Amino acid sequence: MGRVPGREEFTAREWGVVESHPTPARVQRMLSGMRYNREKCGGTLRTFREVLRRGEAHCLEAALTAAVILEQHGYPPLLLSLESQDKLDHVVFVFRARGRWGSVARSRDVGLHGRRPVFRSLRHLAYSYFDPYVDNTARITGYGLSSLYELGGYDWRFSRGNIWKVERHLQVLPHKPLPSSERRYRRLLARYREFHALHPDRSPDYFDSRVTWMR
Repeated sequence: MGRVPGREEFTAREWGVVESHPTPARVQRMLSGMRYNREKCGGTLRTFREVLRRGEAHCLEAALTAAVILEQHGYPPLLLSLESQDKLDHVVFVFRARGRWGSVARSRDVGLHGRRPVFRSLRHLAYSYFDPYVDNTARITGYGLSSLYELGGYDWRFSRGNIWKVERHLQVLPHKPLPSSERRYRRLLARYREFHALHPDRSPDYFDSRVTWMR
């Protein structure tokens, strides 16, 4: 296990956020209400400290933020990397409650946010993202789990600079295949295109699995 930072390493504002968000559901609500970081001025990979300072996050930044907050409440900093055929992967923070897996996540698409802890395995959790992940180019092909403690003394919590080592670590992480039928994928793709043609500015939310979403 890595060294968990003490209260003295947080600013007063940061610690206030930690204390007021003791559960995955509370952290999910905070991240869902935060601006999505569209990286308009170039790529970023910000820490918890910078995310709070700027008030915005993309998927990996949100997962890191969840990891820092929930680490203080006894949750290990585990990230699940969802590999896509178009190389635009998604990363979520994962946790266990009563023996079941759930997640905390942020995305431009509501269907790629967190999941309630109802999944028997990481494989089942990863599959819950398959349907809402499909768009004109994306399709989940694999998943991999990593603990941020694997990065040793690297500062993924408080650094003021971009922490690209985290991204590189996830890129080389072994991923288990997540097979799916071509017929199912084509059906989902057709439905997405039909919906997007009618609602170009909306995120699809018509999936049966939405009962497991944690928004």
